[in-house]
Amino acid sequence: MVGSVPVANVQALASSYSGDVPLRYLRPELLSEEVLVDESLQIPTIDMRKLLVDDDEMSKLHLACKEWGFFQLINHGAAEEVIEKMKADVQEFFKLPLKEKNAYAKLPNGVEGYGQNFVVSEDQKLDWADMHFLQSLPASERNMRFWPEEPTSFRGTLEKYSLELVKVWNCLLKLMAKNLLINPEQLTNMFDDGRQAVRMNYYPPCVHARKVIGLTPHSDFGGLTLLVQVNEVQGLQIKRNGKWIPIRPVPGAFIVNIGDAIEIMSNGEYKSIEHRAVVDPEKERLSIATFCSPNAGAIIGPLPELTKEKGAIYKSVSRQEYIKFVLGRKLDGKSSINHMKLEN
Repeated sequence: MVGSVPVANVQALASSYSGDVPLRYLRPELLSEEVLVDESLQIPTIDMRKLLVDDDEMSKLHLACKEWGFFQLINHGAAEEVIEKMKADVQEFFKLPLKEKNAYAKLPNGVEGYGQNFVVSEDQKLDWADMHFLQSLPASERNMRFWPEEPTSFRGTLEKYSLELVKVWNCLLKLMAKNLLINPEQLTNMFDDGRQAVRMNYYPPCVHARKVIGLTPHSDFGGLTLLVQVNEVQGLQIKRNGKWIPIRPVPGAFIVNIGDAIEIMSNGEYKSIEHRAVVDPEKERLSIATFCSPNAGAIIGPLPELTKEKGAIYKSVSRQEYIKFVLGRKLDGKSSINHMKLEN
């Protein structure tokens, strides 16, 4: 497995530095990028309860996946007490002393653990963030050396949380398949016993917030991502028509986004969208992203039913080949999708 170059802990750096931001974190290009301040422009909100009985809500979901690649999902059915406990345990983990968190640090050429991913060189620009990344499902592939023992409830909480989210993503995949006018099993079979990973994000405050980035612009390479905001500090932005739109989380909602794998499988009908995280000048921000990815036997390519009209516009590769490619690169917009496109 291709992993990341180890980098310094940003939480400790942020609490000790004064004055100028270290050069590797400075992003001068940020100053020239436009962020929309029109708060009326927001991603769609989809009601899961209505999806099961209301054709109009299904149409809203279809348009959200086609035109936005992002939506907020309310009444999703995941147990609120499990979500709240997960948020509390993540906050407690990031409060631990650095020495204790470093007990779960990523190993050379590894992906799981505490640190940063997608750092492939010693001179690459860095994100103003720390993260803890865990493979949560299938259970047989968990590496428990990276699962925190403090707080003591963490492991049990993540077990429950991961199972709650499986129910949500299975339901969404079936409904998306229905909207794509294909047999749901054509899509859901690709995700049976699929991979689930959880990335817990900590974005320290930075006085020079406009000069750094919390998470480099990218699209997610998996199938679906479900994001939970842990505290009240906003930071997620999506790119639409060349401009960045700040997202205001709806209380109790999952922020769901289409990943590259679904864009490819839908043959471009549904779109993965470039997004980033910015930091706050005064307050820390925490979030939990859960990634739903195809299973080990899946072929990452357009579903045959969806190529009849215009032909395949993406390559088909094994999941193993696809993962090897995306994990060996730094985050860079929609470069993974561009790599998978067939030449005209």
